[in-house]
Amino acid sequence: MIRLEGVTKRYRSAAGERVALDAVDLAVARGQVFGVVGRSGAGKSTLIRTINRLETPNAGKVFVGDQEITALKPAELRAARRRIGMIFQHFNLLNAKTIAENVAFPLRLEGRPAAEVARRTAELLDQLGLAEHARKHPAQLSGGQKQRVGIARALACSPEVLLCDEATSALDPETTDEILGLLDGLNRDLGLTIVLITHQMEVVRRVCDRVAVLKDGRLVEEGATADVFLHPRSPVTRAMLAEGEGGETFDASVVPAGGRLAKLTFRGGSTYEPELSRVARSAGVDYSILSGRISRIRGEPYGQMVVAFTGGDADAAVAQLAARGVVVEAL
Repeated sequence: MIRLEGVTKRYRSAAGERVALDAVDLAVARGQVFGVVGRSGAGKSTLIRTINRLETPNAGKVFVGDQEITALKPAELRAARRRIGMIFQHFNLLNAKTIAENVAFPLRLEGRPAAEVARRTAELLDQLGLAEHARKHPAQLSGGQKQRVGIARALACSPEVLLCDEATSALDPETTDEILGLLDGLNRDLGLTIVLITHQMEVVRRVCDRVAVLKDGRLVEEGATADVFLHPRSPVTRAMLAEGEGGETFDASVVPAGGRLAKLTFRGGSTYEPELSRVARSAGVDYSILSGRISRIRGEPYGQMVVAFTGGDADAAVAQLAARGVVVEAL
């Protein structure tokens, strides 16, 4: 649905030239929720703004569907943007207009008939749980309600793609979870392709099918969310996970003498099975759990723990765990 080929973006200022994106190649499948993460200044927002050409790359091509966005003339670009909704960190609502008028604004810009504008606006307000707030102004709403208005406005023209630029960064944890649940539902119910920019690893874990990691404008890692979270390859990814809930740490001083350290990863149904106990009995090994967690990635359960095997046949224990579908990494 979205394809970036060698996209480069440079900014020039009195201080010199800065490369925001450096030959980025990326593909997002139709119907996917695709996360892009990185620290401040990594190029996340620049990347998402090239998709609807709010930023024009200095080099490379951007495709949405079968259209090359980077080759369109102004009138063609305006038409193409109707297929691409966008929501923002700070909502970007029109404070002088009512909630209904904010949602109707894109439809009126398109010159839709008044009856169609009224019908579509009412439909979206009801869908997003905003019907009772139609005549209020943005200043009368909470942050979560404002973001719902932003989402309703972005959906007004029935886009195929929804771009989310740090859409939850200004919200508290409870409201963030509410908005993520809403985006997840829109993806499943409408088949929307969603590109979500964030620096919050928990947001990616919660809703994204795939994730790309940026550093200094370069793509340093990309893959299925579960694979990137559970087996990160890039030092940047590992550091970001270690700072959030996804990182696993343990105190090396408590490792038993002669213990063989291993990181075990369980996915799906095996997460809740006593695989470790079964294998320990079979191989005659003892084990100490030094750290661990059980959670979900995009709804799929997983468990990850660091253990130290002592006594018995540790090699046999490792082989049996691998045979049962457990990923074992020596530490």
